[in-house]
Order: sequence, then C-alpha cells, then structure tokens
Amino acid sequence: MVFLKDSDKKQVFDILSKSLSGDVNLMLFYDTSKEKCMYCDATVDLLKEVAALDGRIKLSLYDINKSQKEAKFLGVDKVPALVVGGKKIYNVLYFGIPAGHEFSSLLEDIIDASNGTTRLSEGTKQKIREIKKPIDIKVFVTPTCPYCPQAVRMAHQFAMENSMIRGSMIEAQEFTDLSSKYEVMGVPKIVINDTISVEGAQPEEAFLQYVMQAASSASK
Repeated sequence: MVFLKDSDKKQVFDILSKSLSGDVNLMLFYDTSKEKCMYCDATVDLLKEVAALDGRIKLSLYDINKSQKEAKFLGVDKVPALVVGGKKIYNVLYFGIPAGHEFSSLLEDIIDASNGTTRLSEGTKQKIREIKKPIDIKVFVTPTCPYCPQAVRMAHQFAMENSMIRGSMIEAQEFTDLSSKYEVMGVPKIVINDTISVEGAQPEEAFLQYVMQAASSASK
C-alpha cells in the first residue's frame, strides 16, 4: 500500500533534510496475523516510506510474537506500536497507525528526537524535569481529528523532557476496548495516570497544570 504521493514525498523530504541533525530510531512492533492486527501491514508500509526519505531515520521491525522481551522492555502490549528514539529511547509511543492528521505528529516527533530537544518553553521544561513520580499520559485520537495532533505532541514532548513520563497516542477506532474502558466519547481525550481525564486539545500551560496535578497526587 502506498501512502505518500510523489508530491508529498518531496515535501516531507525537504522538511526532514532541513530539520534533522542526528539519527532517529523508529521501533515498530507488529503482528503478522491480520485477524489480530488489521492495520499492522499498513503501518509497516507507511513507516518504510518515511524511513526511505532520509538515511538518518532507522526503522527496526519487530514481530511481537517473536520479540516479547523487547516489547516488555519498551512497554508495548498491543500492536501496531511505534516507539520513537534518538540518542536515547523515549517513552514516546504510538498505538495505532499514525496516519491522517497524526502524520504531522510523527514528523514533529522525528525532528525533536533527531535534535534531542522539544519546542516547549524553558519554564515548562524546568517544571517537567522536577517530576520524580511516574506519569502516564494517554491521548485518544482518530486520524480525521484536526485538534488531536496538538494533544499528542504535548504528551510526547513532556515524555521527551522527563523519562518518568510516558506519552502514548491511542487510535480510538483501532482499540475500541480501551476507548470503552476510558469512556471516549470525543477526541482528543487525554487521560493522565488514570485519574485525570480531559477532552480537547489543551494549551501548554493548561496541559502542564494537569500533569503537575497528577504528579502531586501520585506523590501522596
């Protein structure tokens, strides 16, 4: 399956060639059974297209049935699952295909991982780095949601700034059991430590407040 048109490939190539400074490691877990993973093949194809555009993007493919040790180490318990890394592995995950509007999230994450920095304000970075308790941020999305990338990028940038934070994009239509569990009625839906739930894309300051609230509760 081909995802990117020639014009799209040229545009993405230009963005990556101007923006990347170091290698990026994309670790994709999949299942060969279409009954167990409807979008795994499509996700593999999409990531191969992206990796082919710049030699600094290293794509590693893992059959989850044969790579349980790696999956457990990276916190992967469902597929398709993509883990993003640069000089180090980040707790930045995509559960579901990063297509549609979420393709922009993927490109921005690749750039940040390559450069080893995020676009967050210095004040936000400082506060995030002070967090000492585990924070789990789930962001439920759909590919057609134009506001979802902002929420995903916030979660992923927070995770890049502090290894105690895990940021996961979850494609709501692919993982309907989780969508039901967390009562996802609209997207983006942000769930932090399973205790704080908010709908809608949040500006940086508000997102930080929710995360700090979760960190404060976790420390009690």
